[in-house]
Amino acid sequence: MSPGAPPELPRPVRVFTPDDLVAADPTAGMSRARAFELPLLWSGQVVTEPGAVSGWHHHERNESSLYVVRGVLRLEFDGHDGYLDAGPGDFVHVPAWTVHRESNPSREPSLAVIARVGGGVPTVNVEGPGSIQSLLG
Repeated sequence: MSPGAPPELPRPVRVFTPDDLVAADPTAGMSRARAFELPLLWSGQVVTEPGAVSGWHHHERNESSLYVVRGVLRLEFDGHDGYLDAGPGDFVHVPAWTVHRESNPSREPSLAVIARVGGGVPTVNVEGPGSIQSLLG
């Protein structure tokens, strides 16, 4: 082994099928499923039913990336009046600690693929915008 090389390498490439997904990180109004979780990476998907509005939450120190496969993913977040809509083919970045909620204003379930990096708690449900500031002081 060369100096500085991680001792666990090489590791096998893995494929996770839809049957491998497990329910994870519940937030009202959303159905998340985890494909895999490593110390610094979480990967999975989220389905939001038509007309659903999720509870407010954040992803602690995790930076989150979502890729919208189908439907509309509407995001509201602390510090922004109004909302942003993402549709099929769009990528969304949700910064660490950002309190937000998703909804689906369309007539079909939305599906987004999620990757989170940072190693924090995957999902923290909170009362609403301003929840982080109230904890800090």
